[in-house]
Amino acid sequence: MAAQGMVVLPGDESVTRDSPRALLPKLGCGATGGSIMVFEEIVPPGTKSWFHLHHDSDEVAYVLSGEVVFKIGEQTTVATAGSWAFMPRGVPHCWKYTGAETGRILFLYTPAKAGGLIEEQQRTSRTFASMTAREQTEMLERHGWELRGPSPL
Repeated sequence: MAAQGMVVLPGDESVTRDSPRALLPKLGCGATGGSIMVFEEIVPPGTKSWFHLHHDSDEVAYVLSGEVVFKIGEQTTVATAGSWAFMPRGVPHCWKYTGAETGRILFLYTPAKAGGLIEEQQRTSRTFASMTAREQTEMLERHGWELRGPSPL
């Protein structure tokens, strides 16, 4: 599908909420023709990602508010509002939200393939914890992800 120009206005996005944590899709994989996928995540203190990598997509994170610790490869950095993080494809990475109040992070995948995992989890309301090992493996492969284990942060 070819990408078409668009503008996403504030409040136009749908919200998927998992307790105080929420995902706000901005630009979907299909809408951009697989070029990019962007979403905002609202994160309570202590939220963290899996230690993982993407085989086919680069990931960018922009800290809108709060404080996030990023581990990218062997480097660990504390990032505050206004900070950018670049996680190249093939490089293991993870993050943990360490702010005292709920924070906001904008994530972008390019090309969009890795973002398809986020979209699929939203669409199906299935987390890794609710899947069999086979279902999890199939989803990860479908979207070019590789889990390296729980977060070391």
